[in-house]
Amino acid sequence: MVSGLPSVDRVFVAAIMIWGTAMRRLSAHAFVTPKQYRQRAFVSLFSTTSAKESSSSASAPATPTPYPFAEVEPKWQKYWEENETFKTPKRDSSKPKKFVLDMFPYPSGAGLHVGHPEGYTASDVMARYWRMTGHDVLHPIGWDAFGLPAEQFAVQTGAQPEETTKNNIANFKRQLKMLGFSYDWEKELATTDINYVKWTQWIFLQLFKKGLAEQSEVSVNWCPALGTVLANEEVINGKSERGDHPVMRLPLRQWVLKITEYADRLEAGLDGLDWPAGTMTAQQQWIGKSTGCEIVFDVEGSDNESVTVFTTRADTLMGVTYVTLAPEHPLVSSITTPGQKEAVDRYVEETSSRSDMDRTAAKEKTGVFTGGYVLHPISGERVPVWVGDYVLGSYGTGAVMAVPAHDTRDFEFAEKFGLDVKWVVEPTKGELNKEEAFTESGVATNSGEFDGMKTKKCKDAITNKLKEIGKGGPQITYKLRDWVFSRQRYWGEPIPIYFPVEFPE
Repeated sequence: MVSGLPSVDRVFVAAIMIWGTAMRRLSAHAFVTPKQYRQRAFVSLFSTTSAKESSSSASAPATPTPYPFAEVEPKWQKYWEENETFKTPKRDSSKPKKFVLDMFPYPSGAGLHVGHPEGYTASDVMARYWRMTGHDVLHPIGWDAFGLPAEQFAVQTGAQPEETTKNNIANFKRQLKMLGFSYDWEKELATTDINYVKWTQWIFLQLFKKGLAEQSEVSVNWCPALGTVLANEEVINGKSERGDHPVMRLPLRQWVLKITEYADRLEAGLDGLDWPAGTMTAQQQWIGKSTGCEIVFDVEGSDNESVTVFTTRADTLMGVTYVTLAPEHPLVSSITTPGQKEAVDRYVEETSSRSDMDRTAAKEKTGVFTGGYVLHPISGERVPVWVGDYVLGSYGTGAVMAVPAHDTRDFEFAEKFGLDVKWVVEPTKGELNKEEAFTESGVATNSGEFDGMKTKKCKDAITNKLKEIGKGGPQITYKLRDWVFSRQRYWGEPIPIYFPVEFPE
């Protein structure tokens, strides 16, 4: 299988085959210690007999010869260290170069887990391959050392995060060295090193000067018990992953990095990339570019308040039967009538403990009527306003126009709460099935001046109409959100900007 390739390629393919075989066989074992991991890997790998040997000795199976881990590994690891085998060479411009960088591990108190050597083995195979093909190779290692676990351990025990982190790094380093990876340990660094931090601070200041780092009020997962903000993946069923403490959604002032400024460039940069289809799809969905229409609904009884929504189906505007606000939308309290205040407040409080991920994944639709109304921008009809946690304040405008006849989610919500359904698009062929939402393109109906228009023409006509009357117009939006940067109180990336706090006399 490998013999027809050039010698260097044979080495590479053989290394990949060895790595893949070892990893597949290791998947059935729990990773307890690095020593056991390596013993299991090599015993499993090198004790296998060939198919020919197996068939010829079926009556008397051969006794596997174990890999002499205790002899071979220390000998060669000592040799590599004493002879600086993997030291980054002085740059020779006549040679090609490669920079092989692993994702730095977070040095937890638990030590390595099986996922660390699995990934690092792959990159180590590449580093060794490129050295053998005459490349100058830089293969460093480091530690992503700031983090909430070290801070919480300090709160609980009084131990300084700096000391516990150093101890954890020492343990990780010991374990990685036992695995025999070809890192240049002279290039080791930790993100907590003073000489490293000064550059992260310098980068932050450049972003701040360019207007790409700013403080903004953002709806976040706040955990009172931990006293910090949590990422969505750190909240499970309304409680913190660490400690199982209640979490609530609150608007707090946070530092954000404005990655949304680069949304178009990020999407354009995907063109021509030779990436797996799944990875490309995931990137496109993460950016989430949508071309559609912004629509403004004035709040009934208010001279200066309005609800803005975004939709890719402007052609269904005449079928809107209600508007839904996210529980954290800033207009919830002012739109809610006195008679509905208690129900709305209770609902908002209940949903505040659920993360965006939990709310998005939930199959059951929940909501409550605010008692308030907005006005349809074209027909002037009164449209009831609901609060529902399937709408996220962090996505889009935090409000949606609901068209139950032509949106599956809206249809389910309307059925549950007995809300009106108005059909404004019918198929070009066949009968309209009113037992479910019709979400395909078709021909406008029950839409006044837009009747008879096909979907594309109707979208354009309604978008232009809204622009003419000052109630909206064409808009491009993205799922991509600015990155909330400040999560830790103490043991986190130090931001080199402070704001004076004034205390009353």
